[in-house]
Amino acid sequence: MGHAIGPRVVIVTPAPRGSTSGNRVTALRWAALLRQLGVQVQVRERWQGQACDVLVAVHAVKSAPSVLRVAAERPAARRVVLLAGTDVYPQFTAEPDALAALQLADAVIGLQPLAAAALPAALRGKVRTIVQSAVPVPATRRATFRVCVLAHLREVKAPLLPLLAFARVPDDRPAELVLAGRALTAEVETRLRESIAHEPRARWLGPLPRQQARRLLGESHVCIVASSAEGGANVVTEAIAAGTPVLASSIPGNLGLLGADWPATFPPGDAEALGRLLVRCRDDEPFRRDLERRLHGLLPMVDPARERGAWRRLLTDLGVGLPPVAH
Repeated sequence: MGHAIGPRVVIVTPAPRGSTSGNRVTALRWAALLRQLGVQVQVRERWQGQACDVLVAVHAVKSAPSVLRVAAERPAARRVVLLAGTDVYPQFTAEPDALAALQLADAVIGLQPLAAAALPAALRGKVRTIVQSAVPVPATRRATFRVCVLAHLREVKAPLLPLLAFARVPDDRPAELVLAGRALTAEVETRLRESIAHEPRARWLGPLPRQQARRLLGESHVCIVASSAEGGANVVTEAIAAGTPVLASSIPGNLGLLGADWPATFPPGDAEALGRLLVRCRDDEPFRRDLERRLHGLLPMVDPARERGAWRRLLTDLGVGLPPVAH
């Protein structure tokens, strides 16, 4: 007995094969999830005429040419555009091709519920929020207070801010700062190495495979997400799944996931405020336990079954038939 053939989806992402950038990670995660729904998926850097029933474009600005080309050459194909952080923050910039791609989109995906507010009013009705899911990792925290940072190091991620803040943590009790991620410019790497040379409690591991990065999250008492702009960082949802409190810059991309009332936020770029939060998390165990309790309440939001269901509803609403039995 033959199996039903699922719809054909091409996911385009500006990040090349082998990249560990957020855009590539998102594309590969979605590809795996869609295959569970019985969908045939290809991941490419751009659309080059492949047969497809649905084009999913990761990053409105950088993937706009693929959206415009599909609209012109395969008008029957459905078009879905993901809003990356730099598409909408610090503000939406209406680059002509990106604006045209969003206007031609059948659906626009925001990774957290505040993303739609950054768009022009005429486009907000197309936005679906699909929070990236994560699988829980065991907590293996030791006695020494550990702070982790998981991010590729570029200016928008405020790579030196955690070090500046950590320097404000007195060394009267054990504490360590562990950074993981690739430095995307030589200048950032040089500045980072210089800063670490002055902070014996800090170390930089460079890029880590995903499983090791998740293990680091489970070993840490808190995780810093210091970015000045995020679309809805995967590290936040991974931290929620790990039960590791997030010390987050108070930007929409973080607050949309953690909640407007999240108690562990700081103004973007404010090393002094982050330093105070670090000291409080180290020394005030009831505060840290309260953050962990709040994270537990957010676990349903990052359940893989919920994300799968959101994609199933989206494809169904777009008129894309799925096989009756998906594994």
